[in-house]
Amino acid sequence: MIHRYTLNGMNIVIDTHSGSVHVVDEAAYDVIGLYDEGKDRGEIVPAVLEKYAGDPAVTREELEQCCDEIEALRDQGKLFARDTFEPLAGELKERSAGVVKALCLHVAHTCNLNCSYCFASQGKYHGDRAVMSFEVGKQALDFLMDHSGTRRNLEVDFFGGEPLMNWQVVKDLVRYARSVEKERGKNFRFTLTTNGVLIDDDVIEFANKEMHNVVLSLDGRKEVHDRFRVDYAGQGSWEKIVPKFQKLVEARGGKGYYMRGTFTHHNPDFLEDIKAMLELGFTELSMEPVVCAPDDPSALTKEDMVVVMDQYEKLARLMAQRRKEGRPFTFYHYMIDLTGGPCVYKRISGCGSGTEYMAVTPWGDLYPCHQFVGEERFKLGDVWQGVTAPQVQGQFAACNVYTRPQCRDCWARLYCSGGCAANAYHATGSVNGVYEQGCELFRKRMECAIALEAARTLEEE
Repeated sequence: MIHRYTLNGMNIVIDTHSGSVHVVDEAAYDVIGLYDEGKDRGEIVPAVLEKYAGDPAVTREELEQCCDEIEALRDQGKLFARDTFEPLAGELKERSAGVVKALCLHVAHTCNLNCSYCFASQGKYHGDRAVMSFEVGKQALDFLMDHSGTRRNLEVDFFGGEPLMNWQVVKDLVRYARSVEKERGKNFRFTLTTNGVLIDDDVIEFANKEMHNVVLSLDGRKEVHDRFRVDYAGQGSWEKIVPKFQKLVEARGGKGYYMRGTFTHHNPDFLEDIKAMLELGFTELSMEPVVCAPDDPSALTKEDMVVVMDQYEKLARLMAQRRKEGRPFTFYHYMIDLTGGPCVYKRISGCGSGTEYMAVTPWGDLYPCHQFVGEERFKLGDVWQGVTAPQVQGQFAACNVYTRPQCRDCWARLYCSGGCAANAYHATGSVNGVYEQGCELFRKRMECAIALEAARTLEEE
């Protein structure tokens, strides 16, 4: 399977199963397309000669040589490669059964902001407000170490709600983990996700010492951010949090962080929000499409999607331009390594929600990920007894890119690994469903990301 498209002046051909990316001239682009239609060179060469009649650069000799090269790439498994991964899908997941590598600790099911688009119901997750005790958090860390097998690096995300509303417990849990990780043969990597309202010098100092990554919620332009990210008095938070974010990022000294924004029906022109973040001095950026019910006022419409697709292309051009100017920035969804990853297991199995990755509520209950918290039918167990609902976990263990029939003909399936199980469930009622709007956005992001990486590679040659 191949995918052909043109972006930023390049003709790009992606071979789905080998992962090979080819940047070709227009004639070769057409030749490859005709091969994909099942034509042979006896049909292809005359057809392309006719199309380019009068172009001295397109000769029969050149086209015959082009066919030779394409057929050689095919024989090498770099074009029209067969899918050899499907038989491995179930086997690879079975190898990692029972091994947990990451937890999302919901240290606070409460929040000091009242964002109407919040999937977590303003941090309550459709339940009661609560904060996690140190005892529950400690048991969660012990559960992770006990069930991580031979894995050394373990990931823990302090999440909410707003985790800074339970900051002392966050600090105590980090200190506990550091006190036992060496004797247990583990290395904890912590992430903090925060809306920034409660950031102070203590948070900055501790986070910059202990947090492998910090995720900062900012929707970009002041008027966009303050439309939704308001306190319970209805006041916007932009002016309060931006100086704190700037201070924290400056103090991090190059350590990992990224700004995490959301775009909705009210700002499909999200590139303007990216530009606003750049002007504020932030260079590690993400803008996520809102995920909500189709009748929600924030939901993206068909008309919005046209705008969003154009924004993604313009963003790619801006990134290429700034890279040439020596002012690069990172966009989370355009981070791609065409030579070294991800591994076959990741390409097939996805994020590992419900098996390798779980969310922990303030009460110690286990869920497949943060987006399933509060959905009682998906409760897996708790941090004391472990997984006590194997039939629920089995749904996620059996879930991979090949269990979704709609993915079979999609060129991007080994980049998205079948997509997000939570989005699929909330859109279709099944973790093996497909969130079609999300797929459309993902494919466009992949086209842009691959074009950017291809251009960078060509520049360096």
